[in-house]
Amino acid sequence: MPFNFVTEKVDVHVAGRVATVKMNRPEALNALDKEMIKGLVSRLKEISVSDDIDIVVLAGTEKAFSAGGDIKAMLSLKDEYEFLSIMDCINELIITLHSLPKITISAISGPAAGLGFSIALATDHIIADRNAKFAMNFIGIGLIPDGGAHFFLAKSIGERKAKQLIWEGKTMSSEEALGKGLVHEVADDLDSALKDRIACYLQKPIQAMIKTKKIFAEVNRPHLLKVLELEKYAQRKMRETEDHQEGIRAFTEKRKPRFVGR
Repeated sequence: MPFNFVTEKVDVHVAGRVATVKMNRPEALNALDKEMIKGLVSRLKEISVSDDIDIVVLAGTEKAFSAGGDIKAMLSLKDEYEFLSIMDCINELIITLHSLPKITISAISGPAAGLGFSIALATDHIIADRNAKFAMNFIGIGLIPDGGAHFFLAKSIGERKAKQLIWEGKTMSSEEALGKGLVHEVADDLDSALKDRIACYLQKPIQAMIKTKKIFAEVNRPHLLKVLELEKYAQRKMRETEDHQEGIRAFTEKRKPRFVGR
């Protein structure tokens, strides 16, 4: 099949009507750097024009879905334009994934944190291994969520609960995330649950399902684009704060940050 290939950071395998897109930086818990983000965008766009694929599974490796944005890469960023370029790549990934004319499933084991969690929320269905962990933990380094998290969380749990979840930034178990309405399934055997979900979808009139998705995506596109743009420029401002600098220092020094509200 034309989409079967393996790169250093993104693998794609096609089996019948299902494409599996795998983030593959296990040594970094699949932290998302610019190269991986651009790779995901490129692969998803290729898949989007295939009439042979109806379902896309987004997955990580055995120990992690994605630990979020690559903080080490962030530390090396000195150029504001490079930062904005990365934010543009993130926004393109989210729009591409959200509007993909396929049914999308996130299969999550290990952590789905920060941007990794945002990406999962952009898919249609989330299946989590019972031992998976979820965290919208940008607040821990003095940043705001990006990747459209404000949009997806408000849609999933409402604005008031979304604010509390963002401000707390705590790590949740799969069961906690399920109870909050942030994931759809928790499984003892992730592979088995994923196979069952795919089989269920493939027995349905899936083109009708995709058409419904496309209608919702088109209706919500202006709102999502606005949120992504607001996140982009707000995140740039947050990077200039004392609290963000302290959050990064505390992260690298493996200690609790001492924020001052500036």
